[in-house]
Amino acid sequence: MTKNPLPPSKNKDGAPDVWQDLRSLTRARIGLGRSGNAQRTTDVLTFQAAHAQARDAVHTPLDVQAMLEELNGISCLCVRSRAPDRSTYLRRPDLGRRLAPESLAFLQKGEWDVVFVAADGLSSIATQKGAIPLFRAMQARLKGWRIAPLVIATQGRVALGDEIASALGARMVVMMIGERPGLSVADSMGVYLTYAPYVGCPDSARNCLSNIHQHGLPTSVAADKLAWLMQEAMQLKLTGVGLKDAAPDRSLPENSIPSIEKDPHA
Repeated sequence: MTKNPLPPSKNKDGAPDVWQDLRSLTRARIGLGRSGNAQRTTDVLTFQAAHAQARDAVHTPLDVQAMLEELNGISCLCVRSRAPDRSTYLRRPDLGRRLAPESLAFLQKGEWDVVFVAADGLSSIATQKGAIPLFRAMQARLKGWRIAPLVIATQGRVALGDEIASALGARMVVMMIGERPGLSVADSMGVYLTYAPYVGCPDSARNCLSNIHQHGLPTSVAADKLAWLMQEAMQLKLTGVGLKDAAPDRSLPENSIPSIEKDPHA
């Protein structure tokens, strides 16, 4: 059924506002009005508020304790990168890609099919909101998989997941991380899937799902796509440019992704 258009509005001079229908389809700032030679005060204040939200997303610490309470007893490990604080993290991306020595020593090797990592990245707010719901959705879709305890990582970049997976002995890693905030969305989470990760693994070896947030890709749809990619990655034994996202563009029912077939020679 076609959505009824918004009732026509008018500009200050009484002319119809031709941008109104388009504004209902996007969060981008389009067709902004003017007051004399300047933007309207309302638009300026809205822009400043969005900029403040983006800064808060970058600098607000990840509330690890709140995440542990939300997990309600689910097995979890907490680690940090070599970046000692937020200022260093922002200036030295290389330190955010490697585990602090004490965190590396804390991890013990096992036999896991996948490890999920929730890292603050450049928007702790996104990780705070989206990581655990996605992790739970994946647990429901990956019946039969050996899933390592969830790892919560602070001051982390995408590549930090490679060292975590290597230390735990996981065949693949799913890095759930806050994306760089923009002026329309400050709480967008990205997911990076890597098969056979190792320290120094190139970004071309990863598959990415981005824009997971309230106004973007829903958690359920992201979980369906990710489960499909993980199934394919396990069969093909690769991710990245060699693995194309051909998942159906629809929301699949829970538990619709079959369990992996174990490779007896793995």
